[in-house]
Amino acid sequence: MEKLSRKEKERLQQKKEILEAALRLFSEKGYHNVSMEQIAKEAEFSVGMLYKFFKSKEDLYRSIIKEVAERFQKALTSAIEQEGDEIEKLRNYLRIKGRLFKENLPAIRLYFAETKGISFSITAGLEKELRIQYNDFLKRLSKLFKSAIEKGKFKKILEPFYLAVALDSISNSFLFLWLEDPSSHPYPDPDMILKILFEGILP
Repeated sequence: MEKLSRKEKERLQQKKEILEAALRLFSEKGYHNVSMEQIAKEAEFSVGMLYKFFKSKEDLYRSIIKEVAERFQKALTSAIEQEGDEIEKLRNYLRIKGRLFKENLPAIRLYFAETKGISFSITAGLEKELRIQYNDFLKRLSKLFKSAIEKGKFKKILEPFYLAVALDSISNSFLFLWLEDPSSHPYPDPDMILKILFEGILP
């Protein structure tokens, strides 16, 4: 891996500080109520410095969401593609997904808040990027189910892709409940989520 120069490291640090400042303000006041001038002041940079990194406030917002999505993609892909037993990989995937969700809560809240009312121009390209990324992950997750089916660990009740969608949807439902009311709806243990998928609710 090529070593970064001091100048490149400084630029990365400056960009990180701008993104963090923007996320704080967006989370506190809402995307539409924050200006580039306010972000610059919060980050302790000039407005001109912000425009060296981002074309507009829309571009800055996209960068925040894209960075979080890439963080999720990298960590969850690593969880399901490591060496080991398929069920343990699924358990690890659910555990890491819950942790990532909680660690990136401000950005996640921002995304869900703004995609409901924000202008289409901001989310059009980004939504497409996220959908492509999400579908790629589901395909990777389906390979894990396919491997387990081929080894005789799982019955082939559904196509592996649908099993991947089912597990992802169940875990998302629990995470959204937790997002609304963490005290009443804590994110369950991964084994409980797997039990719902593997055993169902019939006696």
